[in-house]
Amino acid sequence: MTSQQLPRVCVIGAGPSGITAAKRLQDHGIPFDCFEAGDEVGGNWYFKNPNGMSACYQSLHIDTSKWRLAFEDYPVPDEWPDFPHHAQLFEYFKNYVDHFGLRDKILFDTLVTAAERQPDGRWLVTASDGRTRAYDALIVCNGHHWDPRMPDYPGEFDGVLMHSHAYNDPFDPVDMRGKRVVVVGMGNSGLDIASELSQRFLAARLTVSARRGVWVLPKYVHGAVGDRRRMPPWIPRKVALKMKQRFVRKFRGEMEFYGLPAPDHKPFEAHPSASEEFLHRAGCGDIAFKPAITALEGPRVRFADGSVEEVDVIVCATGYHISFPFFDDPELLPDSDNRLPLFKQMMKPGIDNLFYLGLAQPLPTLVNFAEQQSKLVAAYLTGRYLPPDPDGMREDIRAAETARTGRYYDSPRHTIQVEFEPYVRDMQREMARGAKRAAAAGNALPVPARALDRV
Repeated sequence: MTSQQLPRVCVIGAGPSGITAAKRLQDHGIPFDCFEAGDEVGGNWYFKNPNGMSACYQSLHIDTSKWRLAFEDYPVPDEWPDFPHHAQLFEYFKNYVDHFGLRDKILFDTLVTAAERQPDGRWLVTASDGRTRAYDALIVCNGHHWDPRMPDYPGEFDGVLMHSHAYNDPFDPVDMRGKRVVVVGMGNSGLDIASELSQRFLAARLTVSARRGVWVLPKYVHGAVGDRRRMPPWIPRKVALKMKQRFVRKFRGEMEFYGLPAPDHKPFEAHPSASEEFLHRAGCGDIAFKPAITALEGPRVRFADGSVEEVDVIVCATGYHISFPFFDDPELLPDSDNRLPLFKQMMKPGIDNLFYLGLAQPLPTLVNFAEQQSKLVAAYLTGRYLPPDPDGMREDIRAAETARTGRYYDSPRHTIQVEFEPYVRDMQREMARGAKRAAAAGNALPVPARALDRV
């Protein structure tokens, strides 16, 4: 089968998900264009990305170890530290693209402004270069850490109210020296920023405000990188979860021992926050804790316990909306709580030529999560995989949602929560089943090649 007979694909975004999708398409001879709003690849890991979508701050190190973040066919350098700095990861992505010869397939400084599915199934994609192009299939890789979710507090605040997305370092965009700072949220970004600003020569007072406590997990266990430890796949998932919960309590102790608020859930019942520094800063008294903010009162902030504090800066590490601004069809968009039911976190029942890649919060790794998904996409577009019918897909979605809600507490951040290794094993089983379905259908292309380059 020649590449001319295969469907033409549009990939939106050249972050880690977009470039691994592009590499997989190229490997299988599938024609494609990749659109990137910025001037370089890397997406979220491009510090001060001119497209405005990077959530990096200067001191950021990835919380996933180098052994778990690498693409399968492009290992990270041996000399890397266990937890690389964002600049190293950025170079890795650039080198990946150059090594596999993908750069010429990426249209840089080209923002996709509209993607509309036509009655015949083709996608008409309009970009900031003024052109509209037609494609047979669409792969969405625009990320989900770029549209800040800001709390809506009652009242007015005289100081600086900002999202962590805008935070670069303790002096940019706000000089935090001598300031009374509240960091809202105890996710990984909140822990990092709070740890950095709590140093006594920076913020005059650093307070963390959160609606609930969290379990702060270690990055190292007995001197070894923690995320290299794996539960054998033969252990039932509920048993494995209880074993991990027991281990965290034994190894870390209760969070109250460090002066943190007590979590209202068990370990691994929320997206984990990992830090080696935060608990030390808390134990040293450099970080104070308050419950949720209930009102802004000029120069003061009121908290849920009734207390009031003078505050200069509020940094909201409160997560992100999942956004696809190029879609107008509400069926293709998540609801206000970030819910977008998808088969295997990537396909919408009834739409046979649309794929969302990297739309997950996987434990422990996101970088090669989309790499696993790209295998299914390539097999599908070349006629070697066929999914269940729409009703079967919806049944699978309901089962996955039941499993997720049975483990994680209800929160917008958990609507895309996934465990990486069980997900990959499930994907492998599904691809084997789908290969049989495809063979029974004669390995016909589910998406025909009919798009013209320009309309």
